Order: sequence, then C-alpha cells, then structure tokens
Amino acid sequence: MDRRQFFKDMLAASAAAGITVSGSGTASASEPGLFKKKPHYDAKGLPTVTLTLRKDKVVIPKMLLGLGSRFCNIDDEDEALEMLNFALDNGFYYWDTAHTYDNTLARPAGRPKPPRRVYSEERLGEVLKYRRKEVFLSTKVTAREPSEALAEIEDSLKRLQTDHLETLKIHSVNSMEDVEEMSKPGHLIDIVHRMRDEGICKYVGFSCHADAYAAKAMCDRGDFDSMLLAMNQWDSNHLSPRQQVAIPAAKANGMAVFLMKLVRPKENRKDIDIPTLIRYALSLDGPDAVCLGMDSVDIVKSNINILKNFRKFSAKEMQELSEELGPFYV
Repeated sequence: MDRRQFFKDMLAASAAAGITVSGSGTASASEPGLFKKKPHYDAKGLPTVTLTLRKDKVVIPKMLLGLGSRFCNIDDEDEALEMLNFALDNGFYYWDTAHTYDNTLARPAGRPKPPRRVYSEERLGEVLKYRRKEVFLSTKVTAREPSEALAEIEDSLKRLQTDHLETLKIHSVNSMEDVEEMSKPGHLIDIVHRMRDEGICKYVGFSCHADAYAAKAMCDRGDFDSMLLAMNQWDSNHLSPRQQVAIPAAKANGMAVFLMKLVRPKENRKDIDIPTLIRYALSLDGPDAVCLGMDSVDIVKSNINILKNFRKFSAKEMQELSEELGPFYV
C-alpha cells in the first residue's frame, strides 16, 4: 500500500470515528479536546504502579482487567455489564480487549454453542458510552495486511463507542518472520505509530504469546510504549524464555511490561490454587502489572481481596514454587 493510499484509508477511518486529521499531524474530534480532558481514574484503594510512558507519568492498578474469552463467554448480557460496572466501581480501570475477542474462543468444555456471537469490544462500548473518562482503554489489532488492519481499527472504535484509545497494541507477535512482515514500510508497525502520531491513540504496544526473540526484536526497535507478555508456562507447545529474554529488553527500552496467562498451570496441577499463582506473578521483579481475565462479580471480588492483602513472596519461596511447577516456569 503506497503512502497516499495509506493516508486516504486512515482519513476515512478517522472520519468514521468522528475525527478529522489535520495536515499538521494533530487530531481534532467531534467531541472537542481529544486527550486534553482530564481522565477520572480512581483505583479505589487498589495497589497501583506509576509508569513513565513517552515522558508521561501514568498511574494504573497492579492488575489489569482482561476482557477476552472468559469475559465473552458470560452468556447473560446483564451479568456481563454488571461485572464491568462493578469492576470499574472497585478500581479496575485499565481495560484490556482486542478486536478478535469473542465467545467462539476457548469455549468452556461442556458448554453448548452460544446462541449468538458476542464481541468483547461491543460489550465494553455499552459501558464506555457513559463512563469513558473513567477507563484507561487498550485494544489490539490482529490483521497484518494493511487495509485489513485499518478496517479493524476503525471497527474497534465503532464497537467501543469512542473516538480514541489510551493504548493500541499489535496482537500476538509470533515469530521473527512476523516482525519482518509488520516492519515493511506502510505495514502494521507504521500504521499503529501513525495512529499515535495522529492522536487516535496515545500509546502503542504489542502482545506476545510465543517467540521470546521476536518480542525482544520488537522491544529493541525503541518505539513501543508497552508489552503484554504471556508467562513462560502459557503453553507447552510454545515454551520459550519470554520472561528471561523479553522482559529485560523491554525494560532496557523504557517500556511498561504486563504479564498475562498467570494461572495456566492450574490446568495441569490441580493442587495449586489460583491465588498462589497470581501472587507468584505479582512477586516477580521486572513486570509492572499483571493482566487477568475475569468472568464474574465473584472473581472480581476475589481479585480485589488478593490485591489488597498482597504480600510479596520471598526469594526462597519464589524459587521453591518455580521448581515445584517446572517445566512451566522455565
């Protein structure tokens, strides 16, 4: 895709979202003051961390609200919206979603086929249209083909009922070949940075579930603000030293690091309780916060309790737990 076509498509997408991109590289919106209105974030006493993102001081909870397959598989719409509002009322204001998140992914065993397709972003939009200023909003673009990626970003803004994002992430960096493809002029990395330059998002990042060295290559570019990383135990088919390789690279480049897939060992080790796995992740040095999927008010309450009563494991306890769970924590 040539430069002229890129801007043509970007302008069309921006116009559809209520944004006019000026020639000076700034953005104005149908709702004036994009990113100029002070947000109303409130952690409600949850532990927080202060990040430096592009020289901005940004305070977020130590646990991000993951709104992927678990959330989408809440079949009752009122129950799902109740959970979102309850989470926000109790301090979980960093919301993590993606264009591809829906209820066809990771459907729980034994559950019948859902009667309708549920998209995470659409559900969030039903709350965001009333409470946008209270939420630090992050979504992800998956498509690698440039025109498809632009269409996804446009669609995400419509679904979320917003004209801007706090963070736009590239979803699921898989391999060095993936990095090379995205790095071509006018392709996905250029697109997300252009979205940041034009004010459609404030920060850019990526997620990685696979190759640690692909994640490191993305970090070493020096132009991303955050990384959402699957812990080493995510999948026995994707064992890779992500924590040992990618996290130091991200920190060396001034990036925020968020961990996901915290409780995956529970699938293989029934004797390990979920609060212990969450506490392990929160005790690691390097990551700034963790991202945890939630699917009920009760789960939100449990995580509030874990956070408010958190005590970091000692080095000895961490080593013992790591050895006990091997080969997950490689």
